[in-house]
Amino acid sequence: MTRDDLPDTDAFGSFVAREHARGRLVVQPRMGFGDPRRMRAGLAATRAADAASVGTITLDSYTRVGDNASARRAVLAGTDLNGYPIVARPPEQTREVLAGLAGPDFPVQVRHGSAAPQEIFRSLLRAGLTATEGGPVSYCLPYGRTPLERSVANWREGAAILAAHAEDGRSAHVETFGGCMLGQLCPPGMLVALSLLEGMFFLQHGIRGISLSYAQQTSPAQDREAIRALRRLASEFLGGARWHVVLYTYMGLFPRTPGGARSLLRQAARTAVEAGAERVIVKTEAEAHRIPTIGENVRALEIAARAAEETRPAAGGDPDSDVYLEARALLSAVLEHSDDIGTGLLRAFSRGHLDIPYCLHPDNAGRVRSRIGDDGHLRWADTGSLPLPPVAHRSGAVTSADLISTLSYMERRHDSGAAPVPERNG
Repeated sequence: MTRDDLPDTDAFGSFVAREHARGRLVVQPRMGFGDPRRMRAGLAATRAADAASVGTITLDSYTRVGDNASARRAVLAGTDLNGYPIVARPPEQTREVLAGLAGPDFPVQVRHGSAAPQEIFRSLLRAGLTATEGGPVSYCLPYGRTPLERSVANWREGAAILAAHAEDGRSAHVETFGGCMLGQLCPPGMLVALSLLEGMFFLQHGIRGISLSYAQQTSPAQDREAIRALRRLASEFLGGARWHVVLYTYMGLFPRTPGGARSLLRQAARTAVEAGAERVIVKTEAEAHRIPTIGENVRALEIAARAAEETRPAAGGDPDSDVYLEARALLSAVLEHSDDIGTGLLRAFSRGHLDIPYCLHPDNAGRVRSRIGDDGHLRWADTGSLPLPPVAHRSGAVTSADLISTLSYMERRHDSGAAPVPERNG
């Protein structure tokens, strides 16, 4: 059975599939407000945008770390929060936020950042929502000191909560965040492997609607290669799931000029279309300075949509690309540790067979490094104990100056107007 033969009960994934079949790239903001009226206004503006858009409810910091008592106190006190406190608000109030907006033609996803998502999942389901995102690795290692073993257990329980739910024939959709692990510093082979592994984790625990993330990096050519590798691996390993790929606009230091920010966003949209990704998470011209307004989010959605309309899919390259071979090797190493994906992830990290560069979490070995080459590709400088094939590039020691240069690379390229014209395949 192929993904297209599976029952069409995933409202979020079904919308993306329909728009993709029409030749439209789905665009999505990262938007969340503590005030229900403002949250509703943000969703209404997103729905009204001149684009194939989906809605976002991003949660506040208290809810993300499980401090629901503080979130409730803030709600009672009328304190402004940096996101929507879905656990602290009654489900009836969240349903009012969504009423007349959310539906088959405008699905809404809850974004959070939690290593313990169980109550968040229960709350979104009570409110009538079925789409969310994250993962046992990607919402653990970069965000705190929660032990990875505990996060894996929490996400097992969270996936079971989502998988057990069915309302009006609708099933849950979960987006992996694994392809965004310190996205501006992590070579794409690792991002592809982690995104696929978290997708396999969800599938193993009963989730059939899945999207696989990948974060835009420093080379459009390398990004296309990575997205194609992710799609090929998904075809090989996610039988029994309906899936699509989502590209995140660059997650490192963003250009400070409006023109530079627009240039980088357009590049993300073009890359997505060229490589076959179905959805893009946008960023705005205000990204380097402050939290964007609703209007700035809508403009970003429409800029991305127009860039996508002007772009055509590019011819594919060699399927056994460097990124594919690296990701396949990392994936195989995890599966050799255990058929259970969660157990395999824990064992791989404990042995350094998975290792995230510059990540300070206690459960990360921290022996690998990366740097940007002269061609703009992000590659390994030190592979530590990673079980990579001989093709993996190693480029020597990384100095503090190298690290600073890597962090600011895209900001400098696009603000200077020197961003390379995306190379075309075929």
